[in-house]
Amino acid sequence: MIRSSRQARIRELIAQRGECSVEELAETLGVSTMTVRRDLQVLAAEGRVIRTYGGARLGERATFEFAFLERISQNRESKEAIAHAAAKLVEGCRTIMLDGSTTTLAIARRLRGWTGLTVVTTSLPAAAELQHEPGVDVLLPGGYVRPASPDLTGSLTESNLELLRAEIAFLGADAIDAEGKVFTNPPDNSAVLLRMAASADRVFVAADHSKLGRSALRCFGRLQEWDGLITDSDCDREFVQGLRERGIRVIVAEPE
Repeated sequence: MIRSSRQARIRELIAQRGECSVEELAETLGVSTMTVRRDLQVLAAEGRVIRTYGGARLGERATFEFAFLERISQNRESKEAIAHAAAKLVEGCRTIMLDGSTTTLAIARRLRGWTGLTVVTTSLPAAAELQHEPGVDVLLPGGYVRPASPDLTGSLTESNLELLRAEIAFLGADAIDAEGKVFTNPPDNSAVLLRMAASADRVFVAADHSKLGRSALRCFGRLQEWDGLITDSDCDREFVQGLRERGIRVIVAEPE
């Protein structure tokens, strides 16, 4: 096992178990304790682990990275189907907005190779996905990076978004209830989401089936106020029908 992959495996083991001893890591990886100590020294210098007596635990940076990667991996196929459906709505648009959700990150990946498109996003990962695309201009509205997620927030973000206009915005959600209320868990993010919605001609909420039929900490809007919901084919069809009976447009994205 080469050094980089071994160190990645060490981080994975520590993430799974919370803390590991040098001996435990050496036995699992089939290497010497000296090799493990050298790897832990490198990882500690990078801020990815914190050395403990006889072992190591995750550092804050690594904890954040693993939490974000876990969010991305949840319902990945559903998010890809939603992204495919969303990309069809982008056809003919020149300016769009994407929030910082992992579902809209999947949409950003779908836009690689496009031309003549400007993407306004509060998501640092989405910006990174598109920054080297010659046909796509990426605009970050500025602001503070949220501690628990790699996206922008704050009054500067909100005021800059107020100056911009997009043809379509895609917003993620942590929950959507049967009345069409759309929720987010971090309440400090709701103002940015509302500003993005106000700055777009059309607004779609992109949320996989696991978000439906639930509520969360802060309601930031209603589907009736916007242009619809894009979800995946694993959704509860009765729940979707209930939304449609309320006059809400629901796009059910089928697997590719």
